[in-house]
Amino acid sequence: MTTLAIDVHGLAKSFGTVKVVDGLSMQVPEGEICGFLGGNGSGKTTTIRMLCGLLRPDAGGGTCLGFDLLREPMRIREQIGYMTQRFSFYDDLTVAENLEFVARLYQLPDRQRAIAEVLQRMEMTSRAGQLARELSGGWKQRLALAACVLHRPRLLLLDEPTAGVDARARREFWDLIHEMSADGMTVLVSTHYMDEAERCKRVVYLAGGRLMVQGTAAEVVHGAGLTVFQATGPGIEAAVHRLRRTPGVETAAVFGDALRIAGKDHDALRAAIDALPNAELTWQEVPPRLDDVFIHLLTEQEAA
Repeated sequence: MTTLAIDVHGLAKSFGTVKVVDGLSMQVPEGEICGFLGGNGSGKTTTIRMLCGLLRPDAGGGTCLGFDLLREPMRIREQIGYMTQRFSFYDDLTVAENLEFVARLYQLPDRQRAIAEVLQRMEMTSRAGQLARELSGGWKQRLALAACVLHRPRLLLLDEPTAGVDARARREFWDLIHEMSADGMTVLVSTHYMDEAERCKRVVYLAGGRLMVQGTAAEVVHGAGLTVFQATGPGIEAAVHRLRRTPGVETAAVFGDALRIAGKDHDALRAAIDALPNAELTWQEVPPRLDDVFIHLLTEQEAA
């Protein structure tokens, strides 16, 4: 039987008259990397803060790492690492001094050994004496991750950890996440990047504070029931404007030298293609991708 690191039901949270999370239920098995997706204002950060005990839900409940969300928030906090959207460490302290501060907060018995080990794992040993303000965005994210895992948590909560860093730094950061997952750590990571979502074993998508879909990437793509056609050739820019106004075409977008259209009505998409005056485009039906599904879900939510 699969042990769940996160098992919550009916979570709700409002700020004033604004309902930010509305009846959210989600489950994440131990040891998995779960991508937490949704547009700005979809409730991801609020949900993460409820999971780690920083916010108390208005309704609902459940468990995180086997501890009750409402009755045992302090027990939860002892065994999680939470990385916020913004860099939240001291610019005027060195890398090692920031980690020393965190180690003291957790009252680690052998602080220097723990710091040395995490610096080695993050490949930051040579930067131990460097001031945090002198680090690039990617190295600041590594320092933040090092601080989050210094006490060896069972669950890592990452809130858009790679926003604003370059592609190489993002890839290296994700390599570290997969290494820690291989050691048994559960990871819940919110992201806007579809290539990062595809690196997760499970994805959860929120819109308007509500759960839209959860499951493996393959399950999410299959369950959406989307048909996607892709075209190449001259005139795709003109074609995309016409297709966006055509019934049955839910989304139409240009990616590089290709035009992709998606919708749930296969025949309507085929009719839209046949009605185009441009006969030079070469069309083929292609498998849907995660980004096709999420744009479809966001479009549905905006139209509701």
